[in-house]
Amino acid sequence: MDLELKGKTALVAASSKGLGKAIATALVEEGANVMLSGRHETALKNTAKELTELGKGSVTYHVCDHANAAEISELVKKTAEVSGSIEMLVNNVGGPKGGSLLDLTDEDWIQSFELHLLSYIRFIREALPYLQKNGGRIINIASSSVKQPIPGLLLSNTFRMGIVGLTKSLADELAKQRILINTLAPGRIATDRVAELDQKIAEESGLSQQQVRADFEQHIPLGFYGKPEQFAQYASFLLSERNTYMTGQTLLIDGGMVKAI
Repeated sequence: MDLELKGKTALVAASSKGLGKAIATALVEEGANVMLSGRHETALKNTAKELTELGKGSVTYHVCDHANAAEISELVKKTAEVSGSIEMLVNNVGGPKGGSLLDLTDEDWIQSFELHLLSYIRFIREALPYLQKNGGRIINIASSSVKQPIPGLLLSNTFRMGIVGLTKSLADELAKQRILINTLAPGRIATDRVAELDQKIAEESGLSQQQVRADFEQHIPLGFYGKPEQFAQYASFLLSERNTYMTGQTLLIDGGMVKAI
C-alpha cells in the first residue's frame, strides 16, 4: 500500500534510537522528509547518516532538550524552515525513572511532568500553525501502562495516562482543522529501554536477563517481544493520508499481553 507520504514532512521527537528511530526509518522508506531530534548530537548524526543511505526521503537533525520550551520552539521552526511545511508530528521521549511513591521526590515528579507530558503539549502547540495549513497527523507515544499499570513505574503510570486524556480532548478540538491525533501504547517492544527494565528486574530477582524475558514472553499470547519496525508500521499508517477516519484513539501494540478490555 502506498501511504502517499512522499515529499511530506515529519518531525519525530527522540528519534536517534528505539521507537523514534524505527518510526523515522519507516517514514523515510515511504519517501517522507524527516527531522530527527534528541539531546545527543553524535547519535543523531549517526542515525541521520544511516537513514540517508536508504536513498529515499530526506533526513535532517536538530539537537533539542525536550524538557526545554525554548528549544522545542526552535526545533519546530527549524523543521519548517528546512522543509517548508510540517504534516506529521510524533511525540516521543525516553521512559521515566523507576520507583514507588516513597522513592520519588517532588523534583522527580516535576521533572517527569515537564518531560513526559508537558513536552507533548508544547510540541503540539508549536507545530499547530503548520499542521493547520493542509490538515495533519499527530501520534503520541505512551505505554501499555495506560491500560495496566506497571509495578515500580509510578511516574510512567501517572503521566502516560495524561497523554491519553490529552489525545482524546484534542481530537475534538483539532478535527475541524482536519488534524487527526492518536496515541500508540507499546508493550514489550525490544528496545534499549525495555532491555534496561528487564536487567533491573533480573538484578532484583536474581534471575538472568534472558530468564526475565522468557517469563514475560510466556505471558504474551504471540509469544515474543515485538520489533521496533513492527511498531513503526502502525505509526506510519496513522500518520499517513490513508488514515482518514481514526482520531482520539489509544491503540495497544503489545502482542495481546494486556488483558484489560
